[in-house]
Amino acid sequence: MRAAVLTEFGAPLAVREVPAPRAGGGEVVVDVLATCVLPYAAEVFSGERSYPLVPPVVPGLGGVGRVVAVGPDATRLRAGDLVWCDPTVRSRDDALTPDIALQGWSSRGEGGARLAEHLHDGSFAESMRVPTENVFPLPGEAAADPARWAALAVHLIPYSGLLAGGFAAGETLLVSGATGNLGSSAVAVALAMGAGRVVAPGRNRAALDLLADRFGSRVRPVRLTGDTAADGAAMSAAAGGPVDMVLDLLPPSAPSSVARTAAMTVREYGRVVLMGGVGMLGGDDLALPYPWIMRNSVTVRGQWMGPRGANVGVVRLVASGALDLAPEHVRTFGLDAVNEAIAYAAAHPGPFERTVLAPPAG
Repeated sequence: MRAAVLTEFGAPLAVREVPAPRAGGGEVVVDVLATCVLPYAAEVFSGERSYPLVPPVVPGLGGVGRVVAVGPDATRLRAGDLVWCDPTVRSRDDALTPDIALQGWSSRGEGGARLAEHLHDGSFAESMRVPTENVFPLPGEAAADPARWAALAVHLIPYSGLLAGGFAAGETLLVSGATGNLGSSAVAVALAMGAGRVVAPGRNRAALDLLADRFGSRVRPVRLTGDTAADGAAMSAAAGGPVDMVLDLLPPSAPSSVARTAAMTVREYGRVVLMGGVGMLGGDDLALPYPWIMRNSVTVRGQWMGPRGANVGVVRLVASGALDLAPEHVRTFGLDAVNEAIAYAAAHPGPFERTVLAPPAG
């Protein structure tokens, strides 16, 4: 089969013939129909983000596909099923603290590196091998536009963060980093889950206007100035009442002061969930005051990706129409144009911009 291979950091991906994957026990082989190219993919492949990928590797973060073959322990999946493949792979031998790898993308610690060695290759290929528990059936309507449904790779992240924070219908959410690709997704997902209102701070006026135009009065845009005291006051005022939860999705380039200012808008007994990249490339750590956390009974937690059930939940949100993918702008590239796709994604990182690789086998 053909695949796009990262041969070394800093080099363009090379499209070449590689051995076709085979399913072992607990695994499924899927023909890839569509997979998202994230806006920061170029930073990963250049080595700028220092992700623990080991070249040569077929990258790619999950995708939409059709089942080709299943292992002997699959009881419901069948060849030909249309499915979503979750890239979050967990070790099976420790239920309390499983090791984690993002197949074809990243990993955590020594155990995660071992997982990544076994499930080395991702979705920038005609076919991929996936753990059985990472394959989720999609509704029939997804077959008409698998490239649009590949956006599950983006929406799954904030949905997982909202689950982690116990977000409930009617609550007020503040999305730190709301004008970015992931942050704008968080706005849409929170509203689909029944948010009373969503405070959306950011510096990009055009992106803020887009959010307001698309979602109406339940979204409260806030133009950030860089003055932390003024920005914090503006975010609190925009909420029009207590902020129940803050979800941070800021990129590594953002200063920790921005994340801190947003976090400290949360109410007493509120929750702060950290899913962004602040501090990953150096810079100051997030310094939240101990007395403020303690005396206000604030819950602060980190969340890297989400549980298996999050995949089912986000698919249901889209299938029900609560999370509408129709307004998203999707640009699709074939496998041979993978490097063009990576460059296009980097140049179009804004709200609801989706770059998709469609490498179906011939």
